[in-house]
Amino acid sequence: MHTQINKLIRSKRRTIALIVERDGSLTVRAPRRAGTAVIEAFIQEKQDWILRTREKILSLVERPKREYLNGEMFLFLGNEYELRLVGSQRPALQFENGFSLGSAAQKKGERVFSQWYKEQAFAVLSERVRIFSAQYGFTPKQVKISSAKTRWGSCSPDGTLNFTWRLVMAPLDVVDYVVVHELAHLRVKDHSSRFWREVEKILPDYKERRKWLRVHGEKLNL
Repeated sequence: MHTQINKLIRSKRRTIALIVERDGSLTVRAPRRAGTAVIEAFIQEKQDWILRTREKILSLVERPKREYLNGEMFLFLGNEYELRLVGSQRPALQFENGFSLGSAAQKKGERVFSQWYKEQAFAVLSERVRIFSAQYGFTPKQVKISSAKTRWGSCSPDGTLNFTWRLVMAPLDVVDYVVVHELAHLRVKDHSSRFWREVEKILPDYKERRKWLRVHGEKLNL
């Protein structure tokens, strides 16, 4: 999937430099004459390094540790829902206009929540892929859910679409952007202007949806 440039600085320098900032954003320093296609190609070539570096930096950022207590808020499809601790129940985590967690499962709250999100992500993303594929003639091989922390989705050479379970915390229109982005890669492998035209044909407002991820993406986590 496309790696977003958060800041582009042009100067008299001769080479392109990539800096992953402490908040995980990407700063690109480039020669004045370096075209967009050249910069995009360089970023694509260095994508693995960017992802590894970002993962390492973000893992060092201290997040408020969740305790899975009454009143804590959790995201699902763009909305926040309150957690209530209850007595024994099966399954331990249930959702109906809010989350209820069996008190015996509180200590393993992160594992229980992440498993629930994975199940929901598979259901939601499989359905969205099916809808867009049927409407626009895409033929992906399958949908898989991962635990990636720095990549929302990817398209494998064999046509498998991979999505992180964290994506199901985002609003549905943002989920759809990532789905369409990866489906478009079935036709155009790179991030050339032809690729973005393919995305825009389906989602004319894709830039707004992509911006939401750039601004709010770090919130999509436990």
